Amino acid sequence: MPCFALLVEYDGAPFIGWQRQSAGLSIQQVLEEAAAHLNGGEPPLATAAGRTDAGVHAEAQVVQVEISAELPPERVRDALNFHTRPHPVTVLAAAAVAPGWSPRFDAIGRAYRYRILNRRARPALDLGRVWHVQRRLDAAAMHEAAQALLGRHDFSAYRAASCQAKTPLRTLDRLDVTRLADEVVIVAEARSFLHHQVRNLVGTLAEVGMGRRPASWPRAVLDGRDRARAGQTAPPEGLTLTAVRYDPPIAWG
Repeated sequence: MPCFALLVEYDGAPFIGWQRQSAGLSIQQVLEEAAAHLNGGEPPLATAAGRTDAGVHAEAQVVQVEISAELPPERVRDALNFHTRPHPVTVLAAAAVAPGWSPRFDAIGRAYRYRILNRRARPALDLGRVWHVQRRLDAAAMHEAAQALLGRHDFSAYRAASCQAKTPLRTLDRLDVTRLADEVVIVAEARSFLHHQVRNLVGTLAEVGMGRRPASWPRAVLDGRDRARAGQTAPPEGLTLTAVRYDPPIAWG
C-alpha cells in the first residue's frame, strides 16, 4: 500500500497526548480516524517520531501512515485536513516514502522549544502555551548551567520514573537559554530524548534562574544520577516539538 510521511502541527491542550489510550482523545486517534476515509473505512496505524505527552504541542511532528487510496501527497494532505476538523490537528505537508520507513528510528535529530513567561501578570493570549513563572529568572545563569550538560551522558537524573528506554545514555547537542523580553526560551536538540528529559532539565535550570541553586548544580545532579535530586518536572504546556531531522531530508509535497 502507498506509504506516506506527514508533517503535522497540533495544539496538545485538548488531548491525552499522542498515543491512543483506553480513555480520552489522542492525536493518534484523530489522525487514524481521518485516514480511515482514505483506507476503505479501516483506520490505519499512525506512527510518530515522538510520543508527546498530554498538553505538549508540535510544530513539526512527523507521522508515518499507510493507506489504500492511490493519491498524490498534496491530495492526502488536503483530505486528512478535511477529516481532522474541528480538532486542532493539521497536516502541513505529505510525502511518499518507502515501505518500512520509520519516522522514529530513521530520525537523526529532534528539537524542542520550551517557553517560560517570566512576568507578574498571568498569560492571556499565550494561556496553555507557556509556563508562567512570576519570580525573575536569570537566563544567563541558566544558560551557563545548561552548557555543562552538553555531550553524551547518563541522564538517569533527568528521566521519568516511567521511562521505558533501554538505556539512559543520550547525547545532548544543544541546550540554549535566552531571554526575549518577558520570555525565557530554552531550545534543546539531540538525536533522541528520554521521557520527560526536556521538562526535567527545564525544571532544574529554573532553580538556577531563581537563584536557589548555583550554576554548577545541574551538572552535579547529572553526575549523581538520582532523579530525586533534580528540580521539578516543568509543566507540559510550555513544550513544543519544533523539528525532526532525517538524512536524506524528506521531500515534502
